[in-house]
Amino acid sequence: MDKIKMITPLVEIDGDEMTRIIWKQIKEMLLEPYIELNTEYYDLGLENRDKTDDQVTVDAANAIKKYGVGVKCATITPNVQRMDEYHLKKMWKSPNGTIRAILDGTVFRSPIVIDKIKPVVKNWEKPITIARHAYGDVYRGTEMRIEGKGKAELVFTAEDGTETRALVYDFEGPGVLQGTHNKDKSIESFAHSCFQYALSAKQDLWFSTKDTISKTYDGEFKAIFERIYNESYKEAFEKAGITYFYTLIDDAVARVIRSNGGFIWACKNYDGDVMSDMISTAFGSLAMMTSVLVSPDGNYEYEAAHGTVTRHYYRYLKGEETSTNPVATIYAWTGALKKNGEKDQNQALISFAEKLEKAVITSLENGYCTKDLAGLYEGIEPTPLNTAAFLAKVRETLDA
Repeated sequence: MDKIKMITPLVEIDGDEMTRIIWKQIKEMLLEPYIELNTEYYDLGLENRDKTDDQVTVDAANAIKKYGVGVKCATITPNVQRMDEYHLKKMWKSPNGTIRAILDGTVFRSPIVIDKIKPVVKNWEKPITIARHAYGDVYRGTEMRIEGKGKAELVFTAEDGTETRALVYDFEGPGVLQGTHNKDKSIESFAHSCFQYALSAKQDLWFSTKDTISKTYDGEFKAIFERIYNESYKEAFEKAGITYFYTLIDDAVARVIRSNGGFIWACKNYDGDVMSDMISTAFGSLAMMTSVLVSPDGNYEYEAAHGTVTRHYYRYLKGEETSTNPVATIYAWTGALKKNGEKDQNQALISFAEKLEKAVITSLENGYCTKDLAGLYEGIEPTPLNTAAFLAKVRETLDA
């Protein structure tokens, strides 16, 4: 049959380690036989990021702003060990953090749910969506090692040269220091995205920070959300029969565990990173969660919520068989293809992506899965497969 044609290029962002291997397999087995892929390719593998002084990451983000939709493989954020392993020039910042800072917006993460696998938290009857702020905080932070006694201060120099100072700590010995920031404009965009998403999904919105401790920083998040809700969304929420409420992050965790699910939980950048891992694991697996960055100006970046699966990659390099779950990466592609199709009014592309998702779910419901899910099934005896065999099963189901 004729392959489906794409109109506008999709920004394709390659990554690292095991997910890079799976990325290639998904394209070869599930996409290229059916679609004339039209992508603008960026290699964010750690070696190429080092080679280009990380300019490739900036270029990839700007390409998403140009074309409107991107799909990203998992990438490495290097630490000291990775710096030595890959012989890097410097310890490059998180590529996700760089892309999110350029695009701004909000990351929405939702578990991929199948009937045969029940959540660890037995009272969770519906998926819980994490809305994660995509700008600032520790991901754009500045850090310093303090070697001895001395005074650390925050200094803000206004345009007119006026300085405002605040004591951070009077060090009596060695320690560490970190400075983080955020912007009212980005927090406002985050709030609007969350309220609009809740209205479109017709789900309650929860928002949590720790303003009792961080009275100015977290307090500003709370105040901006409250102002925007009252000014722009309160009436619409009441009409839709949904609610918005704010609570402390520790209270939110307790409420989430006791809940039935079926709501959106908005979190600051780091909180969202941690809590989305908790939600996805409790629903089944880190590899069973969708993730999309939605920017205020209508740009979308789809990715897997998990990392590069280093342990499996080292086994792969030894020639050993691996059973890495590719579902989240498949869903990154299908999400991006659907959004690309929507923007170009390309119904054939949208329909294909929907059928591919259905083929994944059908395969899983029939008990064909990777090893991370095998012990979680209820009611049937699953058939654990390696990655390539699982992808082959998905293709067989798709063709059927």
